[in-house]
Amino acid sequence: MTARSIADFNTLPAAEFAAVLAPVWENADWVAEKVSEGRPFASASALHDAMLALVRAQPEQDLLAFLNRHPDLGGADVRAGRVTAESDAEQSAIRLNALTPEQIAEWDGLNAAYKGRFGFPFILCVRRHDQASALAAIRDRLNGTRDGELEAALLEIAWITRYRLADRVSDNGITGL
Repeated sequence: MTARSIADFNTLPAAEFAAVLAPVWENADWVAEKVSEGRPFASASALHDAMLALVRAQPEQDLLAFLNRHPDLGGADVRAGRVTAESDAEQSAIRLNALTPEQIAEWDGLNAAYKGRFGFPFILCVRRHDQASALAAIRDRLNGTRDGELEAALLEIAWITRYRLADRVSDNGITGL
């Protein structure tokens, strides 16, 4: 993928803008489609903020549907290659696609417990973790509250999308990565 300037994004036809930015969001093309209506954006950070605000403004039922389109970390879809190219690259970087049978059982059990408790999958920006710290994070977050975990999921999505957007915008100016 070739990174483009924010000025280029501001002048793209709406359909192309949405197509290029859709992979920033996990199985949620509507985010890029809808946010294109708010152009021009002064910076990649302003674009990212608009996207996050759009997601956060969704009614809870829609927000839960959005969260439930995210794959389980180290889950069957990852192991079978049935995830987006972005998720595959991110999870593969910490070898969640190459778990031992014992690790598979552990991740599958933790993912099921998390989803059973909170009603949506455990979401983590794995670019900020290695496999051991990701495992520690899911264990720790299983002790959270539903409201706390909903907020944690949105914060992790903010990190995931910040990285993915920075990959696509050449003059991204996104700090803290």
